[in-house]
Amino acid sequence: MTDGKIQMVDLKGQYARIKAEVDSAIGRVIDSCAFINGPAVTEFAENLRRYTGVGFVIPCANGTDALQIALMALGLEKGDEVIVPSFTYVASAEVIAILGLRPVFADIDPETFNIDVRNLDSAVTSRTKAIIPVHLFGHPCDMAAVMEFAGRHSLYVVEDNAQSLGASCIFPDGTRKHTGTVGHFGCTSFFPSKNLGCYGDGGAMMTSDPELAEKARMIANHGQKTKYHHDIVGCNSRLDSIQAAILDVKLRYLDGYCEARRKAAAYYRKGLEGTPGLVLPCEKEYGTHVYHQFTLRVADGKRDGLKDFLASEGIPSMVYYPLPLHRQKAYSVHAAGIGERSLQYSEDAASSVLSLPMHTELTESVQDRITAAVRKYMED
Repeated sequence: MTDGKIQMVDLKGQYARIKAEVDSAIGRVIDSCAFINGPAVTEFAENLRRYTGVGFVIPCANGTDALQIALMALGLEKGDEVIVPSFTYVASAEVIAILGLRPVFADIDPETFNIDVRNLDSAVTSRTKAIIPVHLFGHPCDMAAVMEFAGRHSLYVVEDNAQSLGASCIFPDGTRKHTGTVGHFGCTSFFPSKNLGCYGDGGAMMTSDPELAEKARMIANHGQKTKYHHDIVGCNSRLDSIQAAILDVKLRYLDGYCEARRKAAAYYRKGLEGTPGLVLPCEKEYGTHVYHQFTLRVADGKRDGLKDFLASEGIPSMVYYPLPLHRQKAYSVHAAGIGERSLQYSEDAASSVLSLPMHTELTESVQDRITAAVRKYMED
């Protein structure tokens, strides 16, 4: 809470706790004047690689670029199809369309909001080349099921890990892997509100395939491996050194940040359990939830009324996302190919979800105020 106001995300409070370290890191970059691809970028990439256990980390300008470059590195051709959940942020489908590929929208598991591969065989055609599972709101996808499905259909897997860095996938044999390290690529965002966020834009790709890593690194750097020798068509997508330095400081605290979010989620759960008309976030056995968002399902068409009531009480909330992608005007041409496949759970989620304030600085007294207001509205 900053200046007595409840914040959806309290970046100022988080910064205050690490201000000396962050300011010192920024100062070192400024003193060095190595603002682009400087040592701070290399150091952060290596530290993130060690943290996740992945083979290679390739920083870039933002999470959307990370997804686009990953798809470019896979060598997909115009008209190829990529399966993507309809209930997610637009970037996951946007990059598919930008590259002249075709997004094939899939429905979600109504409990986790993540792509449900159990009924996706009918979505596969001879042009299907990849699937983008999105680890939405901090809950990992069932990556054992995703990889089995992808293996059966010879598909590339590009994980959208923008909201779940720090989470782990748990496989049937007990093996654990960080989200973003299971597929051919994992892509993440360092947007300020993310679990690991910088103070501007930033992103990264992760892979354990050395050939894909080299190609992605080249694409992000104008298609060159040697300066002024452009072997492939690329783009210009760089994580600047100041943001890398900030991220390197915050990476040391990421596990603590995730634990703070889990603690806040548990306290929300305690305060809201049994409230009529609410479905609280779930935690499945195949992953560890890091609560990028604490997202409720609000029944009986009361979502918008609850949101308005909370606003009147000085409590922010957000609808992530009010319209599934297959209902967006920009993707109507792609939605026309859905056919008999149902996207009902995506529709239901868009009409009922509401996210409460969630960040590392939440106090129980603030949460008590929030949960009391939610209960008051839902029980009246």
